[in-house]
Amino acid sequence: MFAVVKTGGKQYIAVPGRKLKIEKLDAGGDGRVILDEVLLVADGENVQIGMPTVKGVSVEAKVLKQGRARKVIVFKYRPKARWRKKKGHRQRYTEVEIANIRI
Repeated sequence: MFAVVKTGGKQYIAVPGRKLKIEKLDAGGDGRVILDEVLLVADGENVQIGMPTVKGVSVEAKVLKQGRARKVIVFKYRPKARWRKKKGHRQRYTEVEIANIRI
């Protein structure tokens, strides 16, 4: 059984027990997150496709940690003009473990 969920402008394949690094979410005190934008659910031969989402289906995930990804360097320069600009960025993420898919 798996589901395709949308969060943070990206789509992820959610399988119970799998760990995912998704865009940063504000997790509640209990460390559980409900992802309710489910685009597709497949259980063997039974496949439900949403238009745009599947009604009544949600994915429950357990928050493992909040973190920051590796640094990405953005370097701009103009040749022959002695102009350089260096900037770094670290994207924040939430690591979750998919607990179950509620149909």
